[in-house]
Amino acid sequence: MTINRQILLVSRPKGEATLDNFHLAAPELPELGDGQVLVRNFYLSLDPYMRGRMNDTKSYAPPQPLDAVMVGATVGEVIESRHPDWQPGDAVTAMFGWQEYGISDGSNLRRVDAVRVPMSVYLGAAGMPGVTAWYGLNKIIAPKAGQTVAVSAASGAVGSVVGQLAKRMGCRVVGIAGGPQKCAYVTETLGFDACVDYKAGNLYEALRAAAPDGIDGYFENVGGAVFDAVLGNINAHSRIALCGMIAGYDGQPAPLKYPALLLTNRVKLEGFIVTEHLDIWPQALAELTDAIAAGELHYRETMTQGLESAPAAFLGLLKGENFGKQIVRLV
Repeated sequence: MTINRQILLVSRPKGEATLDNFHLAAPELPELGDGQVLVRNFYLSLDPYMRGRMNDTKSYAPPQPLDAVMVGATVGEVIESRHPDWQPGDAVTAMFGWQEYGISDGSNLRRVDAVRVPMSVYLGAAGMPGVTAWYGLNKIIAPKAGQTVAVSAASGAVGSVVGQLAKRMGCRVVGIAGGPQKCAYVTETLGFDACVDYKAGNLYEALRAAAPDGIDGYFENVGGAVFDAVLGNINAHSRIALCGMIAGYDGQPAPLKYPALLLTNRVKLEGFIVTEHLDIWPQALAELTDAIAAGELHYRETMTQGLESAPAAFLGLLKGENFGKQIVRLV
């Protein structure tokens, strides 16, 4: 008998999410059927979008059901297969969620090369966060060499890739991150031209100093006061890729102070969900994986151990306590 430990969402948050919203279950794994594959999940991805899915509100995807395994990307290894296309030992990514095992008919699995790139990186820079960065930068911001690109949550899984890709395109890159340690990492390791600490106050003035020629492209992950400060420094005909609004994930309104700046500066603002653009994934993943394997694209991970650590790690992620990509090691 094999037990498959799972984290379930058992209640909707009222304001901030809490540990009480989650429950650790331990059901027995069912027998594998014909055409099915059993995967042992090695790593679980924790991402800000999960907070929005916990709410019972209209969004781009259905709400996370109650008393069901929390949604989430995983990477692991096939340990048993009754499917001709999959063999034990295959390394795969899937959306098995917050659990230690997953059963599939193979349709939702993607093979990865865990020798060329570490397995966990397929949940970060070589996975959905990396593709999100690639799409927003290349397809929405589309900067030209010499232009200034700003990105919030710059030390995180998405923002760190945005900035590095923009530097490879010849842009001046300004990051926004929380605290001197994260800002030092953004400039010294990731190679951004400047990084502004939003916790230090005077964000508008600090951005003006870091981007004296204004901001031509902005990759938004945060919203709230950070978005206001950027809009005050935006150039005419700038482009904004709207990826996340983590400042408002707890349900509190986060209105813009000066929305008229979008009009007066003739800003192109486009929100996007990267899973709606599957056609670009092969190109993006190939470019990202090549750059990582060559040591040209840097990444950082915050790793917690054990499925039971996932809820607390997730709540910490929402408060910016992680450094880089937040991952749970399940083995």
